[in-house]
Amino acid sequence: MTAPFSDLAGFRAVLGALPQADVAAVEAAQARNGQLTKPPGALGTLEGLAVWYAGWRGDEKPVVDNPQVIVFAGNHGVAAQGVSAFPAEVTEQMVLNFQHGGAAINQLARTFGARLDVQALDLARPTADFTQGPAMTEAELVAALQAGWAAVDPKAGVVVTGEMGIGNTTSAAALAAALLGGAPGDWTGRGTGVDDAGLEVKTRVVTQGLALHRGQGDGLETLRRLGGREIAAMAGAIVRARVLRIPVVLDGFICCAAAACLADAEKTALDHCVAGHQSAEAAHGKLLAALGKTPLLALGLRLGEASGGTLALGVLQGAVNCLSGMATFAEAGVSDG
Repeated sequence: MTAPFSDLAGFRAVLGALPQADVAAVEAAQARNGQLTKPPGALGTLEGLAVWYAGWRGDEKPVVDNPQVIVFAGNHGVAAQGVSAFPAEVTEQMVLNFQHGGAAINQLARTFGARLDVQALDLARPTADFTQGPAMTEAELVAALQAGWAAVDPKAGVVVTGEMGIGNTTSAAALAAALLGGAPGDWTGRGTGVDDAGLEVKTRVVTQGLALHRGQGDGLETLRRLGGREIAAMAGAIVRARVLRIPVVLDGFICCAAAACLADAEKTALDHCVAGHQSAEAAHGKLLAALGKTPLLALGLRLGEASGGTLALGVLQGAVNCLSGMATFAEAGVSDG
């Protein structure tokens, strides 16, 4: 489907008219959960997770069918300043690895029966260095949002958003600091594994970007100034999923920085999202707390490429299968006391 916006004002209009969860389905799922053959609350977090999913799918006995994992890839001009342990060429090389089935995300998507789509976004033309000016023009930002919008399969029962892009933890740190405040060092981590000197470079670059762009607009304008194409595409995909009432599992620090841009522009924009995991990137926990999202997993991952979010599909599938597949006390002929 062609995106229903051609400029940033149009995208903001979409954000201002987002659908909400189906209240009747939520209430019916809650009632069913209370009748299942288990002590009240015995499935812990799984119970609320399943009810949340039911509300967005509009079905008190839903099924997690056709999961879709989307990995967006983009290159960053700021990478030329040495903010990563790897050169920018690795972005394209990893895209080829995804396409040939050799990456971790290929194995994880296969494990959970998910379709994997890889979207490379103008890799030969990195964004501008945000220490010198805005990373993207409005037209470039809108094109990336449109790419994310178009990538979502309307038949998906859940979408996991992820990324690949050398230099994008620097961009994500700058976005988080610009939106949520604090010192640049509070948000800047080791990313791909930079040493102390590399971390100092990253922190300096984020500091320069903030000096130039902080306070210049809402989350979408901040995304234009400090973000990247793959980060913007994740934002576009998250919003498209919301319009279709498809629940979203967020991946790591970079994905959550994209989500934070949406939440800054529209406070309810992430109601259809859960955090798949808390990564080893030092500031991710702080960012999740700011978004009000409790991660389903915390396994020390720092890979990106939607890996943590895809692992969390197993938790979501288990939760929903319990809600929809378990017998009630009446159905099982078990006394509920």
